[in-house]
Amino acid sequence: MKYSIYQMEIYPGNPNKNRQKVKEWMQHEMETNNPDIVVLPEMWTTSYTLDELENIADSNGEPSKSFLQELAKGLQVNIIGGSIANKVNGVIYNTSYVFNRSGDLVYTYNKIHLVPMLNEPKYLTGGQHAPEVFELDDIKMGLVICYDLRFPEITRTLAIEGAEVLHIVAEWPIERINHWKNLQIARAIENQMYVVSSNNVGEYDSVRYGGNSMVIDPGGDIVQCGSNDKEETLFVTLDLEKVKNVRENIPIFKSRVPHLYKSL
Repeated sequence: MKYSIYQMEIYPGNPNKNRQKVKEWMQHEMETNNPDIVVLPEMWTTSYTLDELENIADSNGEPSKSFLQELAKGLQVNIIGGSIANKVNGVIYNTSYVFNRSGDLVYTYNKIHLVPMLNEPKYLTGGQHAPEVFELDDIKMGLVICYDLRFPEITRTLAIEGAEVLHIVAEWPIERINHWKNLQIARAIENQMYVVSSNNVGEYDSVRYGGNSMVIDPGGDIVQCGSNDKEETLFVTLDLEKVKNVRENIPIFKSRVPHLYKSL
């Protein structure tokens, strides 16, 4: 399964310009690499312009949802649509959309853990539903958004339900980039799954974002890692047989004894 992962520098507060940039990038990737799946970062339409979101957030996913749907269908590519600021019934969510190569919306997720360090809870509303498994090209997958990475319970649930690939879309600051990298490796090892992440680069409101978009295999080895500060594309092919082999050789899921674990 071939992936193109966009480590994007986002134009703060300019959704139209960012949509045009994503469209041009995606068209180029299809012509150059012809991936099965493309991945965008968190809040790629606006960046963390939180005090502007009331005026520039999408409304019920539009126009970004239709924009991604048209690209998926027109280019015949699966899209992990990063996330967008999305106003629904008067409140704003941090929302991810996933489309298959036919343009069908296969999954929607609202970020449940909001970042106190970036003042996210003041402007956004947390989702009320935990991440769930979805399928692209018959492969079971999961998706979490940025700060969700720090909460291993939700990723373990996805793995138990059969997910073989975890996508992480983020705007993770450079000052905590060691957490970003090490937590992803831990999620890959403890769940024996691929971890595929897209982080942005650039700076807004004195926060510099740290890149290091990554692909980590189910044994915890880094397949690819982006730079700290350059906009770039990671192109990689995932060998899904590795997931099966690792889970057979180190059968942690068969070794679990959940009846002895204290309830959280």
